[in-house]
Amino acid sequence: MDIQRFFVIVLDGVGAGEAPDAAEYGDVGSNSLGNTARAMGGLKLPNMGEIGLGNLTDIMGVPPRTKTRGAYGRMQERSAGKDSINGHWELMGVVLQEPLPTYPDGFPPEVIDEFKRLTGRGVLGNKPASGTEIIKELGEEHMRSGDLIVYTSADSVFQIAAHEAIVPIPELYRYCQMARDLLKGKHAVGRVIARPFIGENSANFKRTERRHDYPLAPVGETMMDRLIAAGRQVYATGKIDDLFGNRGISKTRHTVDNEASIQAGIDFLKGDFSGLIFSNLIEFDMIYGHRNDVAGYAARLEEFDRHIPHIRAAMGPGDIALIVADHGVDPTTPSTDHSREYIPLLVFGQQVRDDVNLGIRKSFSDVAATIAEAFGLEAPEIGTSFLREILK
Repeated sequence: MDIQRFFVIVLDGVGAGEAPDAAEYGDVGSNSLGNTARAMGGLKLPNMGEIGLGNLTDIMGVPPRTKTRGAYGRMQERSAGKDSINGHWELMGVVLQEPLPTYPDGFPPEVIDEFKRLTGRGVLGNKPASGTEIIKELGEEHMRSGDLIVYTSADSVFQIAAHEAIVPIPELYRYCQMARDLLKGKHAVGRVIARPFIGENSANFKRTERRHDYPLAPVGETMMDRLIAAGRQVYATGKIDDLFGNRGISKTRHTVDNEASIQAGIDFLKGDFSGLIFSNLIEFDMIYGHRNDVAGYAARLEEFDRHIPHIRAAMGPGDIALIVADHGVDPTTPSTDHSREYIPLLVFGQQVRDDVNLGIRKSFSDVAATIAEAFGLEAPEIGTSFLREILK
Protein backbone atom coordinates (compact mmCIF):
# COMPACT_ATOMS: atom_id res chain seq x y z
CA MET A 1 0.00 0.00 0.00
CA ASP A 2 1.31 3.43 -0.94
CA ILE A 3 1.93 6.13 1.62
CA GLN A 4 -0.16 9.17 0.84
CA ARG A 5 0.67 11.58 3.64
CA PHE A 6 2.71 12.09 6.76
CA PHE A 7 1.06 14.07 9.56
CA VAL A 8 3.83 15.48 11.78
CA ILE A 9 2.45 16.94 15.02
CA VAL A 10 4.93 19.01 17.05
CA LEU A 11 4.07 19.31 20.75
CA ASP A 12 6.05 22.51 21.17
CA GLY A 13 8.16 22.28 24.34
CA VAL A 14 7.26 18.71 25.37
CA GLY A 15 10.57 17.04 26.23
CA ALA A 16 11.11 13.44 27.33
CA GLY A 17 14.11 13.66 29.65
CA GLU A 18 17.45 15.48 29.78
CA ALA A 19 19.66 15.04 26.72
CA PRO A 20 23.23 13.74 27.13
CA ASP A 21 24.55 17.30 26.69
CA ALA A 22 21.99 18.92 29.01
CA ALA A 23 24.75 20.10 31.37
CA GLU A 24 26.16 22.34 28.62
CA TYR A 25 22.83 24.18 28.58
CA GLY A 26 22.18 24.27 32.32
CA ASP A 27 19.37 21.74 32.01
CA VAL A 28 20.47 18.79 34.14
CA GLY A 29 17.38 17.16 35.65
CA SER A 30 14.93 18.58 33.12
CA ASN A 31 12.15 16.22 32.07
CA SER A 32 9.08 18.05 30.83
CA LEU A 33 6.84 14.98 30.79
CA GLY A 34 8.21 13.11 33.78
CA ASN A 35 8.57 16.05 36.16
CA THR A 36 5.14 17.44 35.25
CA ALA A 37 3.53 14.06 35.93
CA ARG A 38 5.31 13.80 39.28
CA ALA A 39 4.31 17.32 40.30
CA MET A 40 0.66 16.62 39.44
CA GLY A 41 0.54 13.21 41.11
CA GLY A 42 0.14 11.54 37.71
CA LEU A 43 -1.12 12.28 34.20
CA LYS A 44 -3.99 10.69 32.30
CA LEU A 45 -2.62 10.07 28.80
CA PRO A 46 -4.17 6.73 27.80
CA ASN A 47 -3.99 7.25 24.04
CA MET A 48 -0.35 8.31 23.89
CA GLY A 49 0.33 5.65 26.51
CA GLU A 50 -1.20 3.07 24.17
CA ILE A 51 1.33 4.04 21.49
CA GLY A 52 4.23 3.72 23.93
CA LEU A 53 4.73 7.09 25.64
CA GLY A 54 5.30 5.45 29.02
CA ASN A 55 8.23 3.49 27.55
CA LEU A 56 10.21 6.67 26.87
CA THR A 57 10.72 7.99 30.41
CA ASP A 58 9.20 7.57 33.86
CA ILE A 59 5.78 9.25 33.62
CA MET A 60 3.56 8.79 36.67
CA GLY A 61 0.16 7.58 35.49
CA VAL A 62 1.49 6.36 32.13
CA PRO A 63 3.08 2.95 32.73
CA PRO A 64 5.39 1.27 30.22
CA ARG A 65 3.82 -1.37 27.98
CA THR A 66 5.09 -4.45 26.22
CA LYS A 67 2.25 -4.24 23.68
CA THR A 68 1.78 -0.94 21.90
CA ARG A 69 -0.53 0.29 19.18
CA GLY A 70 2.19 1.76 17.03
CA ALA A 71 5.90 2.58 17.24
CA TYR A 72 7.75 4.62 19.83
CA GLY A 73 11.19 6.06 20.56
CA ARG A 74 13.09 9.16 21.60
CA MET A 75 15.07 11.57 19.44
CA GLN A 76 18.24 13.49 20.30
CA GLU A 77 18.95 16.88 18.76
CA ARG A 78 22.10 17.22 16.66
CA SER A 79 21.83 20.96 16.13
CA ALA A 80 23.49 23.33 18.56
CA GLY A 81 21.05 25.26 20.73
CA LYS A 82 17.51 24.62 21.93
CA ASP A 83 15.36 27.09 20.03
CA SER A 84 12.10 26.30 18.23
CA ILE A 85 13.75 27.10 14.92
CA ASN A 86 16.60 24.65 15.55
CA GLY A 87 14.17 21.87 16.42
CA HIS A 88 11.71 22.40 13.58
CA TRP A 89 14.41 22.84 10.95
CA GLU A 90 16.13 19.67 12.10
CA LEU A 91 12.86 17.73 11.86
CA MET A 92 12.86 18.78 8.21
CA GLY A 93 16.48 17.81 7.60
CA VAL A 94 18.48 21.00 8.30
CA VAL A 95 21.04 20.59 11.11
CA LEU A 96 22.73 23.71 12.49
CA GLN A 97 26.37 23.26 13.49
CA GLU A 98 26.57 26.60 15.32
CA PRO A 99 23.94 27.90 17.75
CA LEU A 100 21.93 30.93 16.76
CA PRO A 101 23.14 34.04 18.66
CA THR A 102 21.63 34.84 22.05
CA TYR A 103 21.97 37.97 24.16
CA PRO A 104 21.90 37.34 27.93
CA ASP A 105 23.13 40.90 28.52
CA GLY A 106 20.93 42.56 25.91
CA PHE A 107 21.83 43.64 22.38
CA PRO A 108 25.09 45.53 21.80
CA PRO A 109 25.19 49.26 20.96
CA GLU A 110 25.88 48.66 17.26
CA VAL A 111 22.51 46.86 17.01
CA ILE A 112 20.42 49.12 19.23
CA ASP A 113 21.88 52.39 17.93
CA GLU A 114 21.23 51.43 14.33
CA PHE A 115 17.73 50.20 15.15
CA LYS A 116 16.97 53.55 16.81
CA ARG A 117 18.30 55.39 13.77
CA LEU A 118 16.19 53.31 11.38
CA THR A 119 12.95 53.63 13.33
CA GLY A 120 13.41 57.15 14.63
CA ARG A 121 12.28 55.95 18.06
CA GLY A 122 14.03 55.31 21.35
CA VAL A 123 14.40 51.91 22.98
CA LEU A 124 13.33 50.71 26.43
CA GLY A 125 14.39 47.49 28.10
CA ASN A 126 17.02 45.79 25.94
CA LYS A 127 17.34 42.79 28.24
CA PRO A 128 16.12 39.21 28.60
CA ALA A 129 12.62 39.27 30.07
CA SER A 130 9.22 37.63 30.24
CA GLY A 131 6.96 39.27 27.66
CA THR A 132 4.09 39.73 30.08
CA GLU A 133 6.32 41.11 32.81
CA ILE A 134 8.21 43.61 30.67
CA ILE A 135 5.04 45.29 29.43
CA LYS A 136 3.93 45.61 33.06
CA GLU A 137 7.30 47.15 33.89
CA LEU A 138 7.76 49.44 30.89
CA GLY A 139 4.37 49.70 29.20
CA GLU A 140 3.31 52.96 30.80
CA GLU A 141 6.68 54.58 30.07
CA HIS A 142 6.37 53.37 26.47
CA MET A 143 2.94 55.02 26.23
CA ARG A 144 4.33 58.32 27.56
CA SER A 145 7.49 58.38 25.43
CA GLY A 146 6.64 56.39 22.32
CA ASP A 147 9.91 54.48 22.74
CA LEU A 148 9.82 50.84 21.68
CA ILE A 149 10.18 48.01 24.20
CA VAL A 150 12.94 45.71 22.96
CA TYR A 151 13.72 42.49 24.78
CA THR A 152 15.04 38.99 24.29
CA SER A 153 15.13 35.65 26.15
CA ALA A 154 17.33 32.59 26.36
CA ASP A 155 16.20 31.93 22.79
CA SER A 156 17.60 33.62 19.72
CA VAL A 157 14.95 36.35 19.48
CA PHE A 158 14.67 40.13 19.06
CA GLN A 159 11.22 41.05 20.34
CA ILE A 160 9.51 44.42 19.96
CA ALA A 161 6.55 45.22 22.20
CA ALA A 162 4.35 48.22 21.49
CA HIS A 163 0.88 49.38 22.46
CA GLU A 164 -1.49 49.27 19.51
CA ALA A 165 -2.75 52.79 20.25
CA ILE A 166 0.81 54.18 20.28
CA VAL A 167 2.32 52.22 17.41
CA PRO A 168 -0.23 51.03 14.82
CA ILE A 169 0.17 47.41 13.77
CA PRO A 170 1.42 48.17 10.23
CA GLU A 171 4.07 50.45 11.71
CA LEU A 172 5.15 47.84 14.26
CA TYR A 173 5.44 45.26 11.51
CA ARG A 174 7.52 47.69 9.47
CA TYR A 175 9.90 48.16 12.41
CA CYS A 176 10.20 44.38 12.75
CA GLN A 177 11.12 44.07 9.08
CA MET A 178 13.76 46.77 9.62
CA ALA A 179 15.17 44.73 12.50
CA ARG A 180 15.10 41.55 10.44
CA ASP A 181 17.06 43.25 7.66
CA LEU A 182 19.49 44.66 10.22
CA LEU A 183 20.15 41.42 12.11
CA LYS A 184 22.48 39.57 9.76
CA GLY A 185 25.88 37.92 10.01
CA LYS A 186 26.98 37.43 13.61
CA HIS A 187 23.71 39.01 14.79
CA ALA A 188 21.43 36.79 12.66
CA VAL A 189 18.90 35.91 15.37
CA GLY A 190 16.45 33.12 14.73
CA ARG A 191 13.37 35.32 14.96
CA VAL A 192 12.28 38.93 15.18
CA ILE A 193 8.86 39.02 16.83
CA ALA A 194 6.21 41.73 16.92
CA ARG A 195 4.51 41.74 20.34
CA PRO A 196 1.59 44.21 20.29
CA PHE A 197 -0.47 44.83 23.42
CA ILE A 198 -3.50 46.81 24.61
CA GLY A 199 -4.81 48.17 27.92
CA GLU A 200 -4.91 51.38 29.91
CA ASN A 201 -2.16 50.74 32.45
CA SER A 202 0.12 48.10 33.94
CA ALA A 203 -2.77 46.52 35.83
CA ASN A 204 -4.58 45.50 32.66
CA PHE A 205 -2.05 45.40 29.82
CA LYS A 206 -2.69 42.37 27.61
CA ARG A 207 -0.83 41.04 24.59
CA THR A 208 -3.00 40.63 21.48
CA GLU A 209 -3.17 37.92 18.85
CA ARG A 210 -1.53 40.15 16.24
CA ARG A 211 1.90 38.79 17.10
CA HIS A 212 3.95 38.22 13.96
CA ASP A 213 7.27 36.41 13.53
CA TYR A 214 10.05 37.31 11.10
CA PRO A 215 12.26 34.22 11.01
CA LEU A 216 15.69 33.63 9.62
CA ALA A 217 15.33 31.82 6.30
CA PRO A 218 16.18 28.10 6.55
CA VAL A 219 19.85 27.43 5.90
CA GLY A 220 19.76 24.90 3.09
CA GLU A 221 16.99 22.93 1.45
CA THR A 222 14.35 21.45 3.75
CA MET A 223 12.32 18.30 3.15
CA MET A 224 9.36 20.64 2.67
CA ASP A 225 11.18 22.29 -0.25
CA ARG A 226 11.90 18.88 -1.77
CA LEU A 227 8.30 17.75 -1.43
CA ILE A 228 7.09 20.87 -3.24
CA ALA A 229 9.70 20.45 -5.98
CA ALA A 230 8.55 16.85 -6.48
CA GLY A 231 4.94 17.92 -6.97
CA ARG A 232 3.71 16.97 -3.49
CA GLN A 233 1.82 19.29 -1.14
CA VAL A 234 2.82 20.70 2.26
CA TYR A 235 -0.01 21.91 4.48
CA ALA A 236 0.97 23.79 7.64
CA THR A 237 -0.83 24.76 10.85
CA GLY A 238 0.15 26.69 13.97
CA LYS A 239 3.31 28.77 13.56
CA ILE A 240 5.02 26.52 11.00
CA ASP A 241 4.70 29.31 8.43
CA ASP A 242 6.52 31.73 10.73
CA LEU A 243 9.31 29.27 11.56
CA PHE A 244 10.05 28.59 7.89
CA GLY A 245 9.37 32.06 6.51
CA ASN A 246 6.44 30.65 4.50
CA ARG A 247 8.93 28.64 2.45
CA GLY A 248 8.16 25.11 1.34
CA ILE A 249 4.45 25.46 2.12
CA SER A 250 1.56 24.94 -0.30
CA LYS A 251 -1.23 25.95 2.07
CA THR A 252 -1.22 27.32 5.59
CA ARG A 253 -3.73 27.86 8.33
CA HIS A 254 -1.99 30.04 10.89
CA THR A 255 -3.40 29.19 14.30
CA VAL A 256 -2.50 30.51 17.75
CA ASP A 257 -3.83 27.80 20.08
CA ASN A 258 -3.66 24.02 20.30
CA GLU A 259 -7.34 23.38 19.68
CA ALA A 260 -7.37 25.34 16.43
CA SER A 261 -4.11 23.72 15.27
CA ILE A 262 -5.43 20.22 15.91
CA GLN A 263 -8.70 20.96 14.15
CA ALA A 264 -6.88 22.46 11.16
CA GLY A 265 -4.78 19.30 10.86
CA ILE A 266 -7.88 17.10 11.01
CA ASP A 267 -9.54 19.28 8.37
CA PHE A 268 -6.50 18.88 6.13
CA LEU A 269 -6.67 15.10 6.57
CA LYS A 270 -10.10 15.20 4.94
CA GLY A 271 -8.58 16.67 1.76
CA ASP A 272 -7.36 14.74 -1.26
CA PHE A 273 -3.63 15.37 -1.67
CA SER A 274 -0.28 13.67 -1.19
CA GLY A 275 2.59 14.98 0.91
CA LEU A 276 2.93 16.42 4.41
CA ILE A 277 0.74 17.99 7.07
CA PHE A 278 3.00 19.80 9.52
CA SER A 279 1.35 21.07 12.72
CA ASN A 280 2.75 23.06 15.62
CA LEU A 281 0.91 23.07 18.96
CA ILE A 282 2.25 26.17 20.71
CA GLU A 283 0.47 26.35 24.05
CA PHE A 284 2.70 23.92 25.98
CA ASP A 285 5.58 26.30 25.35
CA MET A 286 4.19 29.80 24.99
CA ILE A 287 1.35 29.83 27.51
CA TYR A 288 2.35 27.31 30.17
CA GLY A 289 6.00 26.21 29.99
CA HIS A 290 7.52 29.69 29.89
CA ARG A 291 5.34 30.70 32.83
CA ASN A 292 6.05 27.58 34.89
CA ASP A 293 2.32 26.80 34.96
CA VAL A 294 2.52 23.10 35.75
CA ALA A 295 -1.22 22.53 36.07
CA GLY A 296 -1.95 24.29 32.77
CA TYR A 297 0.81 22.37 31.01
CA ALA A 298 -0.57 19.08 32.35
CA ALA A 299 -4.12 19.98 31.32
CA ARG A 300 -3.05 20.70 27.74
CA LEU A 301 -1.25 17.34 27.55
CA GLU A 302 -4.40 15.55 28.66
CA GLU A 303 -6.49 17.63 26.26
CA PHE A 304 -4.27 16.71 23.33
CA ASP A 305 -4.38 13.05 24.30
CA ARG A 306 -8.17 13.09 24.05
CA HIS A 307 -7.88 14.21 20.41
CA ILE A 308 -5.86 11.21 19.27
CA PRO A 309 -8.91 9.00 18.58
CA HIS A 310 -10.33 11.81 16.41
CA ILE A 311 -7.04 12.06 14.54
CA ARG A 312 -7.00 8.30 13.99
CA ALA A 313 -10.60 8.43 12.72
CA ALA A 314 -9.74 11.14 10.19
CA MET A 315 -6.67 9.32 8.84
CA GLY A 316 -6.94 7.29 5.67
CA PRO A 317 -5.17 3.99 4.99
CA GLY A 318 -2.28 5.85 3.35
CA ASP A 319 -1.66 8.25 6.26
CA ILE A 320 1.06 7.97 8.92
CA ALA A 321 1.06 10.27 11.97
CA LEU A 322 4.11 11.20 14.04
CA ILE A 323 3.92 12.92 17.42
CA VAL A 324 7.19 14.72 18.14
CA ALA A 325 8.46 17.93 19.78
CA ASP A 326 11.12 20.57 19.09
CA HIS A 327 12.72 20.91 22.56
CA GLY A 328 11.65 20.79 26.19
CA VAL A 329 10.37 23.56 28.45
CA ASP A 330 10.08 21.84 31.82
CA PRO A 331 7.55 23.90 33.81
CA THR A 332 8.72 22.47 37.15
CA THR A 333 12.27 23.88 37.08
CA PRO A 334 13.23 27.38 38.29
CA SER A 335 14.10 28.31 34.70
CA THR A 336 11.35 29.59 32.42
CA ASP A 337 13.41 28.90 29.30
CA HIS A 338 13.59 25.99 26.88
CA SER A 339 15.33 22.85 28.12
CA ARG A 340 17.75 20.60 26.23
CA GLU A 341 15.91 17.27 26.23
CA TYR A 342 15.16 14.23 24.16
CA ILE A 343 11.87 14.54 22.33
CA PRO A 344 9.19 11.85 22.05
CA LEU A 345 8.60 9.96 18.83
CA LEU A 346 5.22 8.22 18.58
CA VAL A 347 4.16 6.79 15.20
CA PHE A 348 0.76 5.38 14.29
CA GLY A 349 -1.48 4.63 11.33
CA GLN A 350 -3.01 1.68 9.52
CA GLN A 351 0.30 0.81 7.86
CA VAL A 352 2.35 1.09 11.07
CA ARG A 353 3.38 -2.06 12.89
CA ASP A 354 2.54 -2.47 16.55
CA ASP A 355 5.07 -3.12 19.34
CA VAL A 356 7.97 -1.39 17.56
CA ASN A 357 10.71 0.15 19.73
CA LEU A 358 12.59 2.67 17.59
CA GLY A 359 15.12 3.27 20.37
CA ILE A 360 17.03 6.52 20.66
CA ARG A 361 17.37 8.24 17.31
CA LYS A 362 20.54 10.28 16.87
CA SER A 363 18.91 13.22 15.10
CA PHE A 364 15.50 14.82 14.73
CA SER A 365 16.37 14.66 11.03
CA ASP A 366 15.41 10.98 11.03
CA VAL A 367 11.88 12.29 10.45
CA ALA A 368 12.97 14.00 7.22
CA ALA A 369 14.93 10.91 6.16
CA THR A 370 11.85 8.73 6.66
CA ILE A 371 9.68 11.07 4.60
CA ALA A 372 12.34 11.14 1.89
CA GLU A 373 12.46 7.35 1.63
CA ALA A 374 8.67 7.07 1.53
CA PHE A 375 8.36 9.49 -1.38
CA GLY A 376 11.59 8.62 -3.22
CA LEU A 377 13.25 11.96 -2.54
CA GLU A 378 16.86 12.89 -1.88
CA ALA A 379 17.66 12.15 1.74
CA PRO A 380 19.02 14.83 4.10
CA GLU A 381 22.77 14.85 4.75
CA ILE A 382 22.16 13.84 8.36
CA GLY A 383 19.41 11.45 9.37
CA THR A 384 18.50 7.77 9.19
CA SER A 385 15.12 6.59 7.94
CA PHE A 386 13.06 4.31 10.17
CA LEU A 387 10.48 3.62 7.44
CA ARG A 388 11.28 -0.09 7.08
CA GLU A 389 11.15 -0.56 10.84
CA ILE A 390 7.59 0.75 11.12
CA LEU A 391 5.83 -0.58 8.01
CA LYS A 392 3.77 -3.76 8.19
